[in-house]
Amino acid sequence: MKEIDVIIDTEEIAEFFFRELLKRGYVPTEGEIEELADITFEYLLDKCIIDEETED
Repeated sequence: MKEIDVIIDTEEIAEFFFRELLKRGYVPTEGEIEELADITFEYLLDKCIIDEETED
């Protein structure tokens, strides 16, 4: 299996959730969206879909 590099940006996740929730009639706060983005990132880590790398 080939390994690829994928960059996951929690800000992008937050923007995606915001747009999608608005389409569904929800109006989340900025804090709620940030929490959802963090939870999604943690989920991807927990399922070993991504590995966290720190920037130097």
